[in-house]
Amino acid sequence: MQNSGGLRSAFPFLLPALVSLFLVGLVPLAVVFFYSLHDTFGGNMFFWVGGQWFYRVISSQEFYAALLRSFSFSVLILSIQIPLGIYIALKMPRSGTLVAAALILLTIPMLTPKIVVGYLWKVMVQPENGLITQAFAEVGVILDMNNVFWTWTILILMDLWHWTGLVVLLCYARLRTIPDAQYQAASIDGASRWSVFRNIELPKMRLVLAIAFLLRFMDSFTMYTEAYVVTRGGPGVSTVFLSHELVQTGLIQFDLGEAGAMAVIYFVIVVLISALFYRIILPSPLKNAGK
Repeated sequence: MQNSGGLRSAFPFLLPALVSLFLVGLVPLAVVFFYSLHDTFGGNMFFWVGGQWFYRVISSQEFYAALLRSFSFSVLILSIQIPLGIYIALKMPRSGTLVAAALILLTIPMLTPKIVVGYLWKVMVQPENGLITQAFAEVGVILDMNNVFWTWTILILMDLWHWTGLVVLLCYARLRTIPDAQYQAASIDGASRWSVFRNIELPKMRLVLAIAFLLRFMDSFTMYTEAYVVTRGGPGVSTVFLSHELVQTGLIQFDLGEAGAMAVIYFVIVVLISALFYRIILPSPLKNAGK
């Protein structure tokens, strides 16, 4: 009964957020779904075609190739960024003047707009006077942005620079909540550093790691602006991700029906994979909520 009363009293405060979510989330999604089931020849005249556009999308080799590139990029990012963020968070001091400076430096890249990040890295990989190009040249390495390996390497480095701070901040904030008494007890018991991490720190970071996984997967899987500014989808189509394929179909070719179907499929993939991550990392979220 107390929980029901609490929910009722909190509802007025949640109402503005629910209305905003409805207007900016559900309404556009409904419009996109409407487009996916219709065809138009201009003049706002729509004709029912059913699942025709969905069949065209799932029969397209370009769709599966772009999907594979997007998924591969997300896997690479998560496999590097999450362990790196945990490592940096563990190495940061628990207190002192350097903590504030470190937190500011970690936050600055996240506050940088995506298009600015893209142009910043595009300038740094210019073939003649780019800062990264020159740094590679100093060690005898030629940075060729017409090479698929180097193009993917730069995109991965760019994303690591942009968003690793998010993982660090989430993990560091959770680590700061662990009482010193637990570390002292582990020290008295002679626990190794790995044992402390596995039995004390990692379980405490379980929730924030779930949040980091979900946020970073959704963002990396739908990345468009930064990659397009730096590579324009090249060399060839090696960096044409699913987001690029969607924009090409909807905004450039103006195939609204096919783009709508692709967007719906894109949305379903993101939701399903995010739900899978959530269930794997937090199999019993309600049970562990109080821990």
